[in-house]
Amino acid sequence: MKQPLSYTRFENELLPRFRKQISEAESTEEMKNFFSYSIQELFRLVFSGQIEVRDTDVRLSPEKQPPFELSEEISSNEIFMSVWNTSDLSNIITRFSEAAMHHYLRLVKNMQKTEGKIRAQGM
Repeated sequence: MKQPLSYTRFENELLPRFRKQISEAESTEEMKNFFSYSIQELFRLVFSGQIEVRDTDVRLSPEKQPPFELSEEISSNEIFMSVWNTSDLSNIITRFSEAAMHHYLRLVKNMQKTEGKIRAQGM
């Protein structure tokens, strides 16, 4: 049986900057953008120009499990699916999305606390 491809070297290359970005995110939109940009960069490294990656091709989706979505254009691409099915790429994206979701939920909780304090002061 053939050994699956591994892209953890790219994950390790992108992870420090990604962690820094998500820890500094001030809004849930920023969090979604940082996730999207990081995965776009991962795809550029993995596919080396074989497929075109756009801003809308991968999104953080808090309501889904795993918490990300791939566009139809990407998920129906033959080259992408070949790599997806024979490598650890899905696991890497899942790890990135779970880290982003942890911070996303913390931002949501902090925003709710802030809004509650503002309303309490306004009364």
